[in-house]
Amino acid sequence: MAMGNRVQGKVIMVTGAGSVGPGLGNGKAASILYAREGGRVFLVDRDLAAAEETHRVIAEEGGQAVAFVGDVTSSAECRRMVDGCLDAFGSIDVLHNNVGIAIPGGPVELSEDDWDRVMRVNVTSMFLTCKHVLPQMERQGRGTIVNIASHNAVRSLPVIAIAYAASKAAIIAMTREVAMQYAAKGIRANAILPGLMDTPMVAAQLTGAYGGDLEEMRIRRAQLCPTGKQGDAWDTAYAALFLASEEAKYITGTTLMVDGGITCRIR
Repeated sequence: MAMGNRVQGKVIMVTGAGSVGPGLGNGKAASILYAREGGRVFLVDRDLAAAEETHRVIAEEGGQAVAFVGDVTSSAECRRMVDGCLDAFGSIDVLHNNVGIAIPGGPVELSEDDWDRVMRVNVTSMFLTCKHVLPQMERQGRGTIVNIASHNAVRSLPVIAIAYAASKAAIIAMTREVAMQYAAKGIRANAILPGLMDTPMVAAQLTGAYGGDLEEMRIRRAQLCPTGKQGDAWDTAYAALFLASEEAKYITGTTLMVDGGITCRIR
């Protein structure tokens, strides 16, 4: 793909910037795309090797990035990430919150520990990154936050994952409240709701719910989509690029569906 300038010069912190397995996850694709469009990307992941792999791709394409290992469920670690990004690039123009996990199960089947883990990783992490990034954005008088939620926040899926669904709904509410609190301060916040996506995270976490057969899972999920196919990480990445760019300068507090129309379908 040709390089562009839609986020030229912006400093973008991406959490979950690596992939959990072979291929492209949402965070990795977004990081690469931001760099292609002129952004300087601070790549945060708990797995340094995964962040460095994303860095390698960006560097080979001539982009600018720094790989950083950190745990977004820790307030101290989030503070350290902010300091690291400021040391590397001097500002934070975009915070892209991508970290998330899914554990199948309803209220009876899911353990309390797994409920707490999903909430900590999916919701508390975004609360903590916002807590430590927003003061810097306020000092700058500008900033954009892109939070990755899920269409499972607004509709049920064939595989019940109650903690995941509840956590993604919480992200929508948190995004809205941040957007309203900081709208007059030049800071925008929006959420993206991906639909059924073919990503390494999905393959790693949900295959078991389909009897362990990855190809069967892909076929069945594709059949649920009006388009006849799942989306991929680039679909989410391009939506994030739009929201992070000046093209979306008058958009805040909203949710953007990236789902191939599946939320329009009743069945």
